[in-house]
Amino acid sequence: MSDLLLMKIRTHTNRFWMLLGMLLLSGAVINVWQRAGEARVTRQPLKDFPARLGQWRQHGGDQTLDEETQRVLRADDYLSRNFESNGVTASFYVGYYATQRTGATYHSPLNCLPGAGWTLTEGPRIAITPSNGGAAFEVNRYIVQNGNDRELMVYWYLGRGRATASEYWGKIYTVVDSVRRRRTDGAIVRVMVPVGDSEDAALKAASELASQAAAHLPPFVPN
Repeated sequence: MSDLLLMKIRTHTNRFWMLLGMLLLSGAVINVWQRAGEARVTRQPLKDFPARLGQWRQHGGDQTLDEETQRVLRADDYLSRNFESNGVTASFYVGYYATQRTGATYHSPLNCLPGAGWTLTEGPRIAITPSNGGAAFEVNRYIVQNGNDRELMVYWYLGRGRATASEYWGKIYTVVDSVRRRRTDGAIVRVMVPVGDSEDAALKAASELASQAAAHLPPFVPN
């Protein structure tokens, strides 16, 4: 048997054992990860979210979702509340998931609203800067309409200190953090403002409320 053939056999053998070792190590890591479970984080319940955000004040009581909607959303905690400022009333929703390992995860409005009779028109993403001077982040912007009801909607995904407009990147970050930090908790945040006579005015109002809310969310959606 030639020396070249022996070298090839040894190379393939070494690669086999390296691959086997990597597979066994990966299996052990996954087993430990599964046994360790979700890391515990402390947070405040969303019912304690501030009733005043800058110039925005809570308008009416918190809204309770019907049982069917709750079964679909499967959120561990949520807040559905109206805020008012200078005669403008905005709808504010946060759906929080303590873990996404079990299949429960935030639902994109792009999937939920059309089923409820809304049509959606996408606009360019916009940047929101938290009112406390935090780092700016992008949010999605849509005009949604159901009959004569026409509203401007902005929403984003928030979890473990990251805010993103992209559902795709939100899920990638969740996978990365599940390995690095044993955490998959996160939330979807949505603001809706009636358009009225001016889309620009509605966008300004939605941006202002989003900016104020973003500054107050960390105790409820932990970093």
